[in-house]
Amino acid sequence: MSHTEAPRSSCCTPSRTPAAGSPSSAPVAISDGMVRVSEGPTKPVRLPGGEFLMGTESAEGFPVDGEGPVRAVRLSPFRAAPYAVTNAEFGAFVAATGHVTEAERFGWSYVFASFLPGALRKISERVRETPWWCGVHGACWRAPEGPGSDVTDRADHPVVHVSWNDAQAYCAWAGGRLPTEAEWEYAARGGLEQRRYSWGDELTPDGEHRCNIWQGHFPTKNTMDDGYRGTAPVDTYQPNGFGLFNTAGNVWEWCADWWTTDHGPAPLADPPGPATGTAKVIRGGSYLCHASYCNRYRVAARTANTPDSTTGHMGFRCFYDA
Repeated sequence: MSHTEAPRSSCCTPSRTPAAGSPSSAPVAISDGMVRVSEGPTKPVRLPGGEFLMGTESAEGFPVDGEGPVRAVRLSPFRAAPYAVTNAEFGAFVAATGHVTEAERFGWSYVFASFLPGALRKISERVRETPWWCGVHGACWRAPEGPGSDVTDRADHPVVHVSWNDAQAYCAWAGGRLPTEAEWEYAARGGLEQRRYSWGDELTPDGEHRCNIWQGHFPTKNTMDDGYRGTAPVDTYQPNGFGLFNTAGNVWEWCADWWTTDHGPAPLADPPGPATGTAKVIRGGSYLCHASYCNRYRVAARTANTPDSTTGHMGFRCFYDA
């Protein structure tokens, strides 16, 4: 697979241009749902950088996703937000800049079908290959489930329905940037070398849930054993060794890199990824990931989506130069 091809994982993150087509751009009235706050972006944590082993060659991984080979990567110091950007923080950005997200400009975004009321689900177009995704008129960051929904009670949840381009705009406003994929994985590992998760190799040590993923049988029944059906507050569960929260599950996080499965010779120093491509890397998995279908909440797992794509389970985290 060349770096110009998207990964074969549309089940995880449907793109803006599905094979089944896109909803029309008919105007839809939606509630404001704006979270207005005066607080600025979350204070970042300084990470020392250095050399770490990136990727995995584990049999439970997806070789077609380019998770391997394991390679030595050296990074300069940088800073990372401890949390994904919240609805409150994104609301402050919108209030300050007047930014209109791509989901709002397109007039629709992807929502997990079971989150929709029956009437709205019936009129929303489904993705043929993954019918649990619906293209919903009016779905956007401030109306995550479409008309009638809002984020007034989710100020501390990660913002969703934001594209790579929206994330870039926020990070520039905040004085930061999106992370390189190498920086994201180094930060997510929290100082642990070649572990499956940011806390170790066991998913629920001593029966304790450490991330927000699908529990039960996907896509028909979520038992919510981890406490959440959709997004969770960004500071849920224990942080990793670097003090970063939810680097597994909750929402996929955009990275700066174009997608590739050809990682080049090792060792690598501050790798920026390919110069061009058609899809951008996303990392970390989401509340919809399940071992039986999308075991991509492992710290080395990866997938991608087109820069203008938006869904109810993709967000981002802001990184900064040291």
